[in-house]
Amino acid sequence: MLRPRAVAAVLLAALLSPFAAACAGSPSSARDVGRPSVTIAASDHLGGAPVHVAEEGDLWSAEGIGATVTTHPTGRDALNAVLGGQAQLGVVGDLPAVTAALGGRELRIVADLSRFSDWRLLTRTDRRITGFAALKGRRVGVPQGTNVEYALSRMLASAQLTTADVTVVNLAPNQVTPALARGDIDAGVTFPSFYDAARTALGGAYAELPFTGYTARTLLVAGPAATEEGTTAVLRTLLRAQRELAADPAAARKAVLAQSNGALQAGYIDAYQPRYTYGATLSPELLTQLEEEAGWAKAAQDLPGTADRAALLRHLDPGPLTAVDPAAVTVR
Repeated sequence: MLRPRAVAAVLLAALLSPFAAACAGSPSSARDVGRPSVTIAASDHLGGAPVHVAEEGDLWSAEGIGATVTTHPTGRDALNAVLGGQAQLGVVGDLPAVTAALGGRELRIVADLSRFSDWRLLTRTDRRITGFAALKGRRVGVPQGTNVEYALSRMLASAQLTTADVTVVNLAPNQVTPALARGDIDAGVTFPSFYDAARTALGGAYAELPFTGYTARTLLVAGPAATEEGTTAVLRTLLRAQRELAADPAAARKAVLAQSNGALQAGYIDAYQPRYTYGATLSPELLTQLEEEAGWAKAAQDLPGTADRAALLRHLDPGPLTAVDPAAVTVR
């Protein structure tokens, strides 16, 4: 016959056994046992399409990683999440990464995920802006702090102008179209996802100037909390997502549409996703562009830091990408 203390021990073991079994099978426990767990601040649904393909198909699990992905309106917002410690990795534009580097922030660029060059200056027919030189003295809306601002600088430079020759109005990406419609600005540059909205809002008054003189790059960056193991696992997953994107572009577009949660329209994705060049790389061309942008940012925004090639090279971390695809790393 069991004594009272022994009976209590048996009952306690019986009560704890189901709880222990449940914990052993829980996702959190699975992540704790040899499974890297990472947080990713995403942005730019099309530039960062491999992230959204991975999320929609749960490729993270297939590659043995537990990932939590949050999507932000701009790369600047995603970068702030990384620098603020809310995410370990971020999907950001080239300019936000450059300005963070100049500001002395702890940031590592681990891959150039995609490239895009099909920009538009949006304007109105009654403003009679038929070339970039006609922007002199005009009011131009742009979301400052994003790579769209650098796109504007390149448009102006193509006509030997600078931002000192125009009045720059800082607007959120979704505010450029209504500002144009009201006539508050003469022209605007925003993300391509808002081009169709501007065309619809302005109707017959809509006008645009195409520009291909700037290649925007969508980068994967790592913050202070990112680990080598987790970053490498993420890149391995994204390379698998890239292969799926190339093999079935239509399925990839559906994945991006689903992950956008209504922020993007199918027609826009179908038209613009094919205009992006995908493939995780770290190239000399990337480093050259970062150096050019850093020089512009120091002059235009009076930022501290060193803009030379050697200083920017120190912000590139080729280790994780080299581990999964050595041929993709050509920068030295």
